[in-house]
Amino acid sequence: MTVVSGFHEGELAVQRRAGVGAAAARLTGMLSAPALTGGAGRFLRDRDLAVLTAHDHEGRLWTVPLLGAPGFLDVVDDATLDVLALPAPDGPLGGTGTDPAGPLRGDQVGLIAVDLAVRRRLRVNGTVVALGPTGFAIAADQAYGNCPQYIQRRQVDILDEPDSEVGAEPDSEADSEAGAGTDARQGPAGDGRARGRTAAVRSDRLDAGQRQLIARADTFFLGTTHPEHGTDASHRGGAPGFVRVESDGAGGDRLWWPDYPGNNMFNSLGNIAADGSAALLFVDFPTGTALHLSGTAEVEWTGPGVAGDDGGTGRRVRFTPRRVVGTATRLRATRPVPYPGNPPLTV
Repeated sequence: MTVVSGFHEGELAVQRRAGVGAAAARLTGMLSAPALTGGAGRFLRDRDLAVLTAHDHEGRLWTVPLLGAPGFLDVVDDATLDVLALPAPDGPLGGTGTDPAGPLRGDQVGLIAVDLAVRRRLRVNGTVVALGPTGFAIAADQAYGNCPQYIQRRQVDILDEPDSEVGAEPDSEADSEAGAGTDARQGPAGDGRARGRTAAVRSDRLDAGQRQLIARADTFFLGTTHPEHGTDASHRGGAPGFVRVESDGAGGDRLWWPDYPGNNMFNSLGNIAADGSAALLFVDFPTGTALHLSGTAEVEWTGPGVAGDDGGTGRRVRFTPRRVVGTATRLRATRPVPYPGNPPLTV
């Protein structure tokens, strides 16, 4: 599938509502033909962490981490990226022994490569065109960088194989990041089970430990999609607690977070306005616990200055999780240096 270039109707609608249509129009060139060679290629080849958004066999959207040694993101040419890694087999996009690529076959995907240590990120959106037992290739329709806003600086560490090392005790500095009153040794469910347990935990709702993980998070990754314009993975960050968790009144939970000032393109919010499918990935960096949420989202226009409008934009996103998967990963990171422009929480 070839994704149509330029802004789609959802992005344009959000831009108009926000009053930034003219400013966004000046950025249309960022959505033109990709150019993965040169500086973009060097950045991608140096990465050991990326985040992928794709659909599972049932059509649900998920966002998952991809981990590898530098070089696992290999630029073939301006429009082709080889990814020498696959989603974890026990995660929501995992394959099987006979089909290790799992649901990625022929799917539209969004990938974001991030260097948290220098607050840099690059998005690559396209279609999976080749698969193998150890990786896949993306034919890129779009590739562009984003500014460093709201990225908490961390030094990432990918633990070595074997997988049995996943769940090693974090150091005392990382323990302190987990927050007072929380158990940094909790397992994939986030519910206080002993770490070292690597089996995925699946549910249709959050448990208490998972709510705590979200409530103390300063970072998550957001996946969205559009039927004609492809799938996207993006980064969201703020002060710990910027993602709020509240009851939906029926025994479940809803999440919401304020939308902060950005580049005015509104790729994610535009997709949500047009489609509504969304996927969130939270990582508890001291423990490596990954929390994957698949569900639906909507853009809510509140007007500036209401309680919780931390960034003063008068916009927030509400998300209802429909499926929850917790896994253990090899990903660790140092205690964060907060982004200096994180808006203070107003509730």
